[in-house]
Amino acid sequence: MKIRKAILCDAKGIAKVHVDSWKTTYSGIVPDEFLQQLSYEAKENMWKKGIPNGHVFVGENEQGEIVGFACGGKERSGSYENYHGELYAIYILQEYQRQGLGKRLVVPVVKQLLNKNINTMLVFVLEENKSCLFYEGLGACKLDTVEDEIGGKKVKEAVYGWDDLKQSFKKFL
Repeated sequence: MKIRKAILCDAKGIAKVHVDSWKTTYSGIVPDEFLQQLSYEAKENMWKKGIPNGHVFVGENEQGEIVGFACGGKERSGSYENYHGELYAIYILQEYQRQGLGKRLVVPVVKQLLNKNINTMLVFVLEENKSCLFYEGLGACKLDTVEDEIGGKKVKEAVYGWDDLKQSFKKFL
């Protein structure tokens, strides 16, 4: 697996991972109608705008296909004054999960934050998502639960935080 910073022409591959991962990860959690309406084209357009503005990293398989991505930056909610960074998204195709790729994708996001003197980070994750254990395994602590709405369904998001990225990720940096 190769990890690298995303470039604009990666938008199509990132969009495929984004849509396919939502469909496998959130099936039974968010409405099926919502998942069926997800569009590669719409996500590709979204990522074409997002890649130049953010810290987006991709994971490629041996054939050079994008099989996962992660992105992050400054904390967006403004609700957690002691946390200044945020892991916005991390998605990996189902067949590439549980192989260490997630950790490898989070590390460059953490490095980018540390390079900006940001040593704390949040991530918002649906409580029903099994990946909560992934974040706990990386040293995050659950800070809060917030309610959101996806496809007309109320869902609960767990808010996880790292209060010392240097310490939590020292073995990966």
